[in-house]
Amino acid sequence: MRKPQPIDYAAVFQALPGMVALLTPELVYVDVNDDFAHLAGRTREQLLGRYIFDVFPENPNDPAAAGMRETRESMLRVVATGERDTMAVLRYDIEDVQRPGHWQEHFWSPVNAPVLGTDGKVVLVVHRVEEVTELLRAGSRTDSDRARVLEAELYTRARELQEVNERLRRAHAHEREVALALQTAMMPTPRHLGPHQAAVRYRPAIGDLNVCGDWYDLVDLPGDRMAVAVGDVVGHGLAAACAMGQLHSALSAATRLADGPAQALEALDMYACSVDGAESATVATTIIDWGGRSITYSCAGHPPPAVLHSDGTVSFLDQATDPPIDARPGRVARPEARVPFAGGDTLVLYTDGLIERRTEDVDTSLGRLADCLTRHRGTAPEALADALLADLLPATGNTDDTALVVVSL
Repeated sequence: MRKPQPIDYAAVFQALPGMVALLTPELVYVDVNDDFAHLAGRTREQLLGRYIFDVFPENPNDPAAAGMRETRESMLRVVATGERDTMAVLRYDIEDVQRPGHWQEHFWSPVNAPVLGTDGKVVLVVHRVEEVTELLRAGSRTDSDRARVLEAELYTRARELQEVNERLRRAHAHEREVALALQTAMMPTPRHLGPHQAAVRYRPAIGDLNVCGDWYDLVDLPGDRMAVAVGDVVGHGLAAACAMGQLHSALSAATRLADGPAQALEALDMYACSVDGAESATVATTIIDWGGRSITYSCAGHPPPAVLHSDGTVSFLDQATDPPIDARPGRVARPEARVPFAGGDTLVLYTDGLIERRTEDVDTSLGRLADCLTRHRGTAPEALADALLADLLPATGNTDDTALVVVSL
């Protein structure tokens, strides 16, 4: 039996059909096959040892160009995850080396794959790309052999993208379930408030990726008092929910020890410096003094709480507002204000998902909330909370989380 000859992998690499390049994790060319150099219109000397996007910059004459960004993000995903990344067809124009400043339109179907070292880390990125400009220009009915090959290649890439999208969908669905479970666990159920009533609601945003960091809290305090707060962490998904959980717990503890809402928010500012994702979170916190018939409040970048008076008028607690959490330079005392209330009044705290719309300013949004409250004056907290959600959330589904607390005063 004939002894197999050693395989010259360098020769195999050069003979590979189609454009193939090897790059470092820093996206510097270390090798290209003959087809890559030929079809890219560059010599090996013009490629090797150079950063890919120095050789192939974005077309400055195309304001919508995104090929460089999408390619870079794909390659960096490969480096970060150690998994192959199949890209959709993209346009990426190439500058003519013979005529600087002249750009030629090209369409590509790329795949980026990792080469792992003995330690399991990515040591090289394989960049394989098929030019599909000819196919897209000729149309799908062309009979050329080249077009049929490209059609088959695109079909394969499309199937790979479908598989990747399905894995992402399952991962995002799982993340949503975990984030919702965390948020639900952190949301307290109102305890018995004596002659007073309270209702709470939480509505997650629609879509797998839109679970956010909205929350509410109710804390019994000594001296016939109760603290009520709502907050909103910037961002989406599990990371936002985790940051929400930390801020929620910290404020709940600070409220029990602080001398008023402002001091509790100042303590939260200091704590938030050590919490990833807590920057620019917003909070509105109030303390209801049942015996003194007053509400003390402070807001950190959050929409103002509303008081629905027994006569149907609405006032907003907007005299103690300040920037969001961890957004102020240095340690500065936060403002605090106190207002009286009368029997039959209702306190409403909410997050911006209840009122804000991209097409209108905040005054219009607050006006719509006030009108809704007036229409439903005299309604018990549970029914009022349902009415607010029904009247104010979009009929097509909310695209932002909504937390809501309604307390009968």
